Amino acid sequence: MIKLVKFRELGLTDITLKALEKKGFEEPTKIQEQIIPTFLTTDKDIVGQAQTGTGKTAAFGLPLIEKLQENAKHVQVLILTPTRELAIQVSEEINSLKGSKRLQIVPIYGGQSIEQQLRRLRTGIDIVVGTPGRVIDHIKRRTLILKDISAMILDEADEMLNMGFIDDVEEILKSTNSDKRVLLFSATMPHRILKLAEKYMKKYELLQSTEEKLTPTLTDQIYFEVNTEDRLEALCRIVDIEKEFYGLIFCRTKVDVDGLANKLMERGYSSEALHGDISQYQRERILDKFKKRKANILVATDVAARGIDIVDLTHVINYALPQDPESYVHRIGRTGRAGREGTAITFITPSEYRKLVYIQRISKTKIRKEKIPEIMDIINSKKMRLKENITKVIMEGDYNNYSNLALEMLADNKPEEVCSALLKYFYQEELDVKNYSKIKDISRNFSVDKKGKTRLFVALGRTDGMNPRKLVDFIKNKVNIEDRKINDVQIFDKFSFINVPFEEAEMILRFFKKETGGRRPVVVLAKKRKSSK
Repeated sequence: MIKLVKFRELGLTDITLKALEKKGFEEPTKIQEQIIPTFLTTDKDIVGQAQTGTGKTAAFGLPLIEKLQENAKHVQVLILTPTRELAIQVSEEINSLKGSKRLQIVPIYGGQSIEQQLRRLRTGIDIVVGTPGRVIDHIKRRTLILKDISAMILDEADEMLNMGFIDDVEEILKSTNSDKRVLLFSATMPHRILKLAEKYMKKYELLQSTEEKLTPTLTDQIYFEVNTEDRLEALCRIVDIEKEFYGLIFCRTKVDVDGLANKLMERGYSSEALHGDISQYQRERILDKFKKRKANILVATDVAARGIDIVDLTHVINYALPQDPESYVHRIGRTGRAGREGTAITFITPSEYRKLVYIQRISKTKIRKEKIPEIMDIINSKKMRLKENITKVIMEGDYNNYSNLALEMLADNKPEEVCSALLKYFYQEELDVKNYSKIKDISRNFSVDKKGKTRLFVALGRTDGMNPRKLVDFIKNKVNIEDRKINDVQIFDKFSFINVPFEEAEMILRFFKKETGGRRPVVVLAKKRKSSK
């Protein structure tokens, strides 16, 4: 564990170091260097100011694992997150860090079967990672007892404030024991967050990380709308149109990684696969091959890509949309380094658009839409590179060994015939349109329209006293958005429809989902209207 000396110096034991080595961690981030020893060696509460993507989950997860008892038979830690996606991600991350230590970690959130959660909670859970609404639900049912927890973590507290969860957080804090430790993490420190810390935390230490911007400034971020079955063809076009592609491609699972790497090799690309089942020897061999550019494509899972530090990648491609903004930032942070420009590309299907909007909002970044290169764009790009390469050989003048053969061929044929035949012989497959598969245009069937609107269903109509003005006022009073952003209002007897921009739709849906307490929300996404054809 030579590479993990700095982690050992922070006070972590061999069990945890082995888990870190398996995940491919090499050095702690700045926030980890501050949080881990403070958590392990003091009893202080902690306020950590850290941007998404700086490793804060491991910063609190690693010392938690070190300190928690095995077989405690009661909930030892509660971690609150603003979204279900983050709850799942944090739970998975801590599970992957615990190594051989026998700890039970479970995420609980709205939308998941409450019966399933009840079964898990009855088995004895050490760490609960939950969203405020569902945690309160379990507290009221007395299926989640928090009177003996040793620590409570508030993750992305500023986002919980933005989403209107702070009152819920205070209600949960009142249901916990007073002698617990509290750790609060937030990218920003608005007044309400500091008031919360002063009210519910003992004398705390403020630890701040300013080690990196949220996303690399030199990274051009793009997304493509593509059907799942067309992703491979789209990927190949992106690789083909580049003069020198040197990229890292992310998939969700080990099976996906192996499948994609094999398909690329079958098509003649120099690709390698990296995931958790790869031995340390194989990992080192693959990375050495990739760093020396003997392979120009590396397909990997998030976990396997930990610790990879290559400064001259041209592309990072999200073959599958990451689960959360933190994973997105980790992924694309591997390009646009050391003053070099890089490109981050994300493939999304129609059903994933809202998740992409969420990632943009939380990571405070702009991901622009582009069209997948057309077949003729690829062929013209290859023709241009071919001409450049031949011109370079002519300029170098090192081709005398082939002069006699050239003269023999020219004796009986015209120069353009010989040149054309040679091109056909060596490049027929690459320059023939018939050898490229078509990609379906899904823009017409995309779940959101070109103007960036989302259609919402409202379970209120004329029988509820609604007219267009009253419905707009109803929405506006519940969620602080401008009148002009609520359009195409249609009122029927028992329901209505409205159109709103993406971000406002997210705000409206979150509010009404939170307000329902488990019942069907008053406002939901409208089902897509079927064509009359």
